[in-house]
Amino acid sequence: MTSRAGTPAQPHDLVDVEALVAAYADRAPDMDDPAQRVAFGTSGHRGSSLDGAFTDTHIAAITQAIVEYRAQAGTSGPVFVGADTHALSAPAQRTALEVLAGNGVTALVDARADYVPTPALSHAIIRHNRDAGSAQADGIVITPSHNPPRDGGFKYNPPHGGPADSDATGWIADRANAIIRGGKAEVKRSTVVDTQTYDYRKHYVDDLRHIVNLGAVRDAGLRIGADPLGGASVDYWAAIADTYGIDLTVVNPAVDPTWAFMTLDWDEKIRMDPSSPSAMASVLAHRDDFALLTGNDADADRHGIVTPDGGLMNPNHYLAVAIEYLATHRPQWRPDAAIGKTLVSSTMIDRVVDSLGRRLWEVPVGFKWFVPGLIDGSVAFGGEESAGASFVRHDGSVWTTDKDGILLALLANEIASVTGTSPSELYRAQTERFGSPAYERIDAAASPEQKTALSKLSGDAITADTLAGEPITARLSEAPGNGAAIGGVKVTTENAWFAARPSGTENVYKIYAESFRGEGHLREVQSEAKAIVDAALGE
Repeated sequence: MTSRAGTPAQPHDLVDVEALVAAYADRAPDMDDPAQRVAFGTSGHRGSSLDGAFTDTHIAAITQAIVEYRAQAGTSGPVFVGADTHALSAPAQRTALEVLAGNGVTALVDARADYVPTPALSHAIIRHNRDAGSAQADGIVITPSHNPPRDGGFKYNPPHGGPADSDATGWIADRANAIIRGGKAEVKRSTVVDTQTYDYRKHYVDDLRHIVNLGAVRDAGLRIGADPLGGASVDYWAAIADTYGIDLTVVNPAVDPTWAFMTLDWDEKIRMDPSSPSAMASVLAHRDDFALLTGNDADADRHGIVTPDGGLMNPNHYLAVAIEYLATHRPQWRPDAAIGKTLVSSTMIDRVVDSLGRRLWEVPVGFKWFVPGLIDGSVAFGGEESAGASFVRHDGSVWTTDKDGILLALLANEIASVTGTSPSELYRAQTERFGSPAYERIDAAASPEQKTALSKLSGDAITADTLAGEPITARLSEAPGNGAAIGGVKVTTENAWFAARPSGTENVYKIYAESFRGEGHLREVQSEAKAIVDAALGE
């Protein structure tokens, strides 16, 4: 933690928007620099024009590659296109629309020329494809999520409505890079853009009655607040309040591409992360003004829950509460539908799910793994430790196949209204039944070669028999739920675990760890985890 974390941003912290947009238009990427090539992570291609990593050249090539990919996949319907409030999102949307038009592909943009949250676009794809027959639609979401204001992001969502899998993104990235190396000669582009419109906000907001009990929120009369953190959900919250008659205040309706109103994150960067106490410091200042206060990131796929008694909830804690509440308040859900979690999420979830008699489905990091189950109803809830989740409707049918921070924020209000108890109080009650875990993620230095080795490491390479004084019960390199490679290892004991995965952007690997035996034991787990991983890597 640095001295300025949690303090208001100062003028020298702010990005030069004019320079940012100019670099997007004018800078050509150096393809000899890996950092300037197209690369899709778990959430699309991200980067800054100031670094030559997110430019008109990149977006034109990516969009052309998407056009070619969808054609060979037989996707013939329109493309839903939406963007968030980052400064690079609007010019990137213009580039994408020009390339789609040049290829004769119909694009559906917001009817109000409004920003489009990620969950609203996923909802739109699913709604359209339910009755579209063979003319299935897909989507492009232009957002770097909670990343700093200097960044841009570009994601592709196929007809299932969720994040594209690695086969799709790998093909798109390779093709885009080839197009760039060829001088963009294969890009078809038109400056005349003829789009169609879709009312993302109305369809999303009107449909909320089928997944969350907003009548209970209205009847309880709770005074609640929502802070969009300058993101795409800003007008959605006002529409929700008006449509459902709830006492909801949009705490900060400002949209500013520099995010000058934010407090600095742990590393003194402006980052719109609703799960970070430092980034949420200005929101936390209002914790006593509302019965419940929530926050979202720039594309509203993440949530932050603030209560007067508990402050900002740890995402793992809230997921455990949300799962227990939903499992006991959604009688139409299939009894055999699983509860999904990523393998770096808290074991508190395992204990809660077991107590409910439900099946736990543990998958690698990445929301894409939940998509098939959410579509067919075999997974009722999917959540990540990074404050991203979604679940099925009251009747058990699919809602979104991408993370929905608006939904999870509204659910917190339903929980408080129906139970008369705050989500943080409900979590304290869970700890009395299941124990109180200590959880933390830290980074350890690693060379590119070590990162590559870790991503391919087998659980069988772990030779240790104990971890922090307890016998090791599992050494995993594949997720228990679906057998997919986790890109690292996870080691478990009766009361603790750690997982190690290489960072996609830095020369470090991430160590996630948790202990139900307190902070001191967690420190032992973390220390031994590094030694165990280093030994397995031959260091």
